[in-house]
Amino acid sequence: MTNSNIIGLAASYAYATGLLVLGEGLRRIFGFQPDLTRKVIHIGAGMWVFGILWLFSNWKIGIIPFATFIGLNYLFYRYRFIGAMDSEDSSPGTVYFAISVTLLFGLLWRPDGPVDNVPIAVAGVMAMTWGDALAALIGKRFGKHKYQVGNSVRSWEGSAAMFVASTVAMFLVLLLLPSSSLSLLATPHSIEWSFLVAVISAFFATLAEAVSPHGTDNLSVPLVAAGVVWILIHNL
Repeated sequence: MTNSNIIGLAASYAYATGLLVLGEGLRRIFGFQPDLTRKVIHIGAGMWVFGILWLFSNWKIGIIPFATFIGLNYLFYRYRFIGAMDSEDSSPGTVYFAISVTLLFGLLWRPDGPVDNVPIAVAGVMAMTWGDALAALIGKRFGKHKYQVGNSVRSWEGSAAMFVASTVAMFLVLLLLPSSSLSLLATPHSIEWSFLVAVISAFFATLAEAVSPHGTDNLSVPLVAAGVVWILIHNL
């Protein structure tokens, strides 16, 4: 393992520790509720995928931080070590979060070629990071019009926030990440193509979020979003 990989791993774990400290500080010092601190950590963790792309050139090493948090997040959830992440009624969504990121990056990230499909993985992660988080926050604060699919109760306001946030986040990733310094080997696309794919993928991601049982949307949303992007790339 090279020195750059060691630095990358150290930076990743330091960043994760900082997020947990931040979330716990917001809860204990400022009285933020766990549902809000959980989303702060959720968004911060999702955005670290860009740090991973920046720090690592070997995908097998780069997925280690998120892979190790599959086990760590399970322990946090099982024993409620960190109140900012897991309350008594929380789901194992943080475990599914780490699983989905690890799976997508393991399958699609190839910085050494011949073609790097990591923008697809990042687009899926951003649908979860921003779409799912804002759906929960907006839905809880402003969601007055409820609907139910199976055992899942959502609000139209939350689903609208999910769709808009996912569309914007995925559009920016699909437009700006390919051929950038973070993904030199990915194929770039036009503004129109990127927007169309983002809208369609965000629609299916919103459907996945709406029907997913509590917590499992952290698994279904990124996988569905990335899967739709993959299909559209090969058919549009």
